[in-house]
Amino acid sequence: MAKRRKEKDEDEDKPFKIPKFDEQEFIKRERRNIKATFIAFLFGVLMAFVCFGFWALMGSNSAFRWPLVLLVFIANAVFIKYLFLRFNIDLTDFTKKNWFVTYAVYFFTWLLIFILIVNPPFYDDEPPLVEVVALPGVQELGGNITIVAKITDNKGINTNDISMVITDPDGNTTSLEPDAFEFDNTIVKYVFQNPDDILDEFQYELTVKDVSGIETKKSGIFSYDEYAIEVASYRFENLTHNDDIEFDVDEDVSTENFRVYYTINNGEEINVNRKNPQIKDEYETSPVYEGWVEDADFTMNAYVEVMHYFTNIPKKYNNTIQDSEIYNFTTTEDSKIGDDLPPVEYNWTRSNQPDNVLNYKLPFYRFVQVPGFEAIIVIAALVIVVLILKRKKKDEKN
Repeated sequence: MAKRRKEKDEDEDKPFKIPKFDEQEFIKRERRNIKATFIAFLFGVLMAFVCFGFWALMGSNSAFRWPLVLLVFIANAVFIKYLFLRFNIDLTDFTKKNWFVTYAVYFFTWLLIFILIVNPPFYDDEPPLVEVVALPGVQELGGNITIVAKITDNKGINTNDISMVITDPDGNTTSLEPDAFEFDNTIVKYVFQNPDDILDEFQYELTVKDVSGIETKKSGIFSYDEYAIEVASYRFENLTHNDDIEFDVDEDVSTENFRVYYTINNGEEINVNRKNPQIKDEYETSPVYEGWVEDADFTMNAYVEVMHYFTNIPKKYNNTIQDSEIYNFTTTEDSKIGDDLPPVEYNWTRSNQPDNVLNYKLPFYRFVQVPGFEAIIVIAALVIVVLILKRKKKDEKN
């Protein structure tokens, strides 16, 4: 026991010797790592241009463009090892960490270069994005049609190459040049008047080109009808507060909801509820609302407001249909006539709505923010950094 204790004491008394540092081996290993990183970087650049060739050949109409390009990138990653051997890189002590760094350099180099060269100003094969709407879809004689479009492009729009052709029911065409339109940033607007009061269906085709000459065409229809809106009631005299006044509206005036309202004696607008909230073409009101008075004569004008919001543009684009017919009503002695507040629009900015809100909701401004592809790169980069730091700490502990 004493001998063992003595040997232990002698070991503790021995001074600590710093391991010999092999400078030549260290320099050799670091040079190899730098060379490997440089080769991975250059191969990533090469593969970005190779993938760009596939990208351009497939064209923007290919549904498998991204998956196929990504598959080419992944499949060719196996050549990195053969490149290392071709350039006499010693892989005998090449660790998992070394391979991880190599493929990370290859991936991010390819991704950054590829995204750069497939986008303007280096390359552009994406046609302009065009969203166009005719307000209203059906108009009464004497009214106009507002054709409004939102046009966006990743490189820019050539406003001198915007045109439209309108074809009337008889097949006659009207060609519109750029000076016929109103421009407001990404919005293009044209107002069609129909001076000849032609009934039936019109067709329009909007042509847009970007600065690269890539073209987009959007077409649509609108029509003129004598019955876009009409009062469908049969009783117009001696109305009480319980009597319904019905309106029929052509639901094709808009693919979205629209506001039906009227004025009496050219007074304030009075909104009209639907008979059934789910049915767009039937509406009804009564003399119970403010604006009506008992034992009086009234003239009524009926209207429809058609509206549209483009995503991320907080401006309402609208147009109005006015019934070409004027209606005459009389009310009887009834103290409840004119007692109630008229319906009001649903307010999307409020959590609590009034009791007299319309029984259908109208279009409203929508803001949509789509995460950019750059966000994916940042997240991936952060994950890579965290993994590298964890591995580094683990190596330090070992």
